[in-house]
Amino acid sequence: MKRTRIKVYGVVQGVGFRPFVLKLARSLCLGGWVKNTSECVEIELIGSEERIKSFLQKLRSSHPPLARIVKIEIVSKRDCDEQENDFKILKSEKVETARKENLWIPPDVGTCDDCLRELFDPKDRRYRYPFINCTNCGPRFTIIISLPYDREKTTMRSFKMCEKCRSEYENPSDRRFHAQPNACPVCGPKLTLLDRRGGIISGDPLENAVKLLKEGKILAVKGLGGFHLAADALNSKAIEELRRRKNRPHKPFALMAFDLNRISKFVVLSEEEKEKISSPIRPIAILKKRKDSLLPESIAPNNKYLGFMLPYTPLHYLLTESFEALIMTSGNLSDEPIIYENEVALEKLKNIADFFLVHDRDIYTPCDDSIVINGSVVRRARGYTPLPLVGKENLPSILACGAEEKSSFALSRKNTIILSQYIGDLKDIEAFDRYRLLIERFKDLFGIEPRYAVCDLHPTYLSTRYAEGLNLPLLKVQHHHAHMASCMWENNLNEKVIGVILDGTGYGTDGTIWGGEILVGDYSEFERKGYIKPIPLPGGDKAIREPWRIALSYLYEIGKEDLIKEEKSKEVLKLLKLRINSPLSSGCGRLFDAVSAFLGLRREISYEAQAAIELEGIAYEDEKETYPLDLKDRNGKVVIDWKSMWIKLIEDVKKKTPVEICAMRFHNYLTESLSEAVKIISARTGIKKVVLSGGVFQNQIVLRRLRETLTKAGFKVYYHKEVPTNDQGIAVGQIVICASKIKKGEI
Repeated sequence: MKRTRIKVYGVVQGVGFRPFVLKLARSLCLGGWVKNTSECVEIELIGSEERIKSFLQKLRSSHPPLARIVKIEIVSKRDCDEQENDFKILKSEKVETARKENLWIPPDVGTCDDCLRELFDPKDRRYRYPFINCTNCGPRFTIIISLPYDREKTTMRSFKMCEKCRSEYENPSDRRFHAQPNACPVCGPKLTLLDRRGGIISGDPLENAVKLLKEGKILAVKGLGGFHLAADALNSKAIEELRRRKNRPHKPFALMAFDLNRISKFVVLSEEEKEKISSPIRPIAILKKRKDSLLPESIAPNNKYLGFMLPYTPLHYLLTESFEALIMTSGNLSDEPIIYENEVALEKLKNIADFFLVHDRDIYTPCDDSIVINGSVVRRARGYTPLPLVGKENLPSILACGAEEKSSFALSRKNTIILSQYIGDLKDIEAFDRYRLLIERFKDLFGIEPRYAVCDLHPTYLSTRYAEGLNLPLLKVQHHHAHMASCMWENNLNEKVIGVILDGTGYGTDGTIWGGEILVGDYSEFERKGYIKPIPLPGGDKAIREPWRIALSYLYEIGKEDLIKEEKSKEVLKLLKLRINSPLSSGCGRLFDAVSAFLGLRREISYEAQAAIELEGIAYEDEKETYPLDLKDRNGKVVIDWKSMWIKLIEDVKKKTPVEICAMRFHNYLTESLSEAVKIISARTGIKKVVLSGGVFQNQIVLRRLRETLTKAGFKVYYHKEVPTNDQGIAVGQIVICASKIKKGEI
């Protein structure tokens, strides 16, 4: 018999960890106890060495889904004469010497089944109370002001628990034991319905809100991490009015429905997708539309996908139960970050929302909804942040400032990287202010004082300028190298790989715009071994907003510019001929834009990647033909030349080949060209491991086809699941590159 004392560090408080330990220990007939301390979870086990070993194995492999174990430390192990079968939860203990660096914050968690039963049980004292929560669910990250995680250090400190709630909170056998946001209708937060001027609407706020939504009104609804703009998803007029007021003509709106049965009426759901969307994280899942969906096309025009989420707060359940589906889009002005304060919402959204459903539980840290597609995270925010990304080796203390679009930052601590929530595009001053605020807040919450900073190579990014003003040793990292490194680190690769990095824009080491790259390298260094043949972008950023300009540029290169019929085409041709304001770009996203524009899908865009999304959306996936490949060798680099592709595409259009067929032949052309280029580079380098990263890999056809083609050719292919493949994941790659340089003494 042994008596073993264990300390478990990581996100292990507020995520149902102690009840899990209790059940696991009892299932193995182990005696002892578990308790929270102000820096970890401490466990004492009494039993045979074999059963204790089994406990430790299951602790690592079967812990609650929102827990993240960073380290398990065996403090002591000694022989024990007596057998003890009783295992219990002890009262939490404050450790005077606790250090912030050992503390972790749990994310916000969707409403659990136990709380849902109470919500809809007429006999329960919390019946239809919009703020039900327990140890296993509810707000966490967004209400925490400082650590350790105690009620007086959250925005719940202004609510004094009633006698019944206090009794639950202090009872170790109750599931609300030390549930910091614990509350009820007697003592907790309350809803209020306001008009645009801030006047209180009399009557039951929730009943009135539902009535107004049924009448076609637009409501601003305060949730966990900020405001949503809500409308009845079956009301076309309400959707059109929301688009007009929000100045959002085409970008898809997120949807929320009460349960999976209702969601299944509108989209196709695989078992894996059902599991993901139902998880405690409750992300928005990008799902294929059903052909018989009754939802208005205006929710996601010219898009084969819909973004659906299940309710993740009791308030959302109470709102959605009366509707087939609700629009639940981020409450913000165009390009600004999500609004989270009542007063700011009333001021900024008064010309969009008809009414405001607010509450008095303050949000301390704003956090938008997370987005997943086919199991991969493409926007990491609520439910994920601030869960640590855990690696194998300790990292120096580094602040990574990220990129500019889909901005986030990251901090490293021990063997983990803490990636911030999605913030927005830093071109907007509100987003940049939020970015700076959150960096300071993360540093304080986690007790991290960075010793190094790392940023993008681009000289005009606001994140780069911010990093330059920090007075820290600074490393500037090439954008696509950071993409490659982020995918390597997520997949535990520490060797030279081939990186296929596809996006729209990234500052290259030669001063041009990169974005269709095949790199060879590791964390310390890389070489550009292949790329898509560059094209001038007439008008610079304006070409990205008007893809017909890019199509004109491609066609001008092959002498077919007369095929573009636009009012300004003559002016744009002058820019191309004189090479004025026409930076070179190898961006894969730009090639998508051009093909989309040429096929007549999208000549101008109103949101990022719209032209490419619509091109993917119409592609007929059963089409097997491809446009001709043309790979050239230039100074030892493989160049994917698109001239033959364009000539054949033009022929198809003249023959009136359906655009769905043309779109798929283009997808086939791209993936086969990349695959052949990888084979050539592999033959020259001997490398058989390939990582895929960059925003273009949100395109599921490109991701799937390239993985299949390379795997069949004998390559081991790695891609993103937890770290976003788009620019939000850049900060992770920046940290590991910087750490590698520090280790080699290069910084």
